[in-house]
Amino acid sequence: MTGKNDPRAGGRPPPATGKKTAAKKPRAAGKGGRPAATGSKAPAGTQPVLLSGGNPRIAKGYGDAPVQTYVAAMPGWKSDVGRRLDAIIERTVPGVRKAVKWNSPFYGIEDDLWFLSLHVFAKYVKVTFFRGTSLRPVPTGASKHPAVRYYDIYEDQLDEAQFADWVKQASLLPGEKM
Repeated sequence: MTGKNDPRAGGRPPPATGKKTAAKKPRAAGKGGRPAATGSKAPAGTQPVLLSGGNPRIAKGYGDAPVQTYVAAMPGWKSDVGRRLDAIIERTVPGVRKAVKWNSPFYGIEDDLWFLSLHVFAKYVKVTFFRGTSLRPVPTGASKHPAVRYYDIYEDQLDEAQFADWVKQASLLPGEKM
């Protein structure tokens, strides 16, 4: 026989007892059998997991090392573009600060004040200029954020001179806190 508080009888569940329940275990695998995105590092000596669109999953970190790990893990021709972009940024902004946050390299003048970031997509590399509307000429990729502009780089379409000019301009603007 079921009572009025028995959920099987359509009643209310019993009141909470204040006891904690065990936490659920994380899934062993995500879509397509890939490891679930948990933020953990890949075991030493293995390639980082590529997320949707080929974006490398790299642990958050500050400095050159996590950025170089990200660039090395970029798939195909995008890795070469990543190396070229990183070299242009270093050459244009001596002493630039670097970090990987949200699976993307960030570049700034001060820690946690960033002027641009990179992100890998299936067919291109997206450069985000956080104060892009202040650049001349303004990069063409619009954003839902009013000041942000994007520069999408497809295979064999990097304009190094224009990119270096934008980097120089962007590095002189106030950084974005992220």
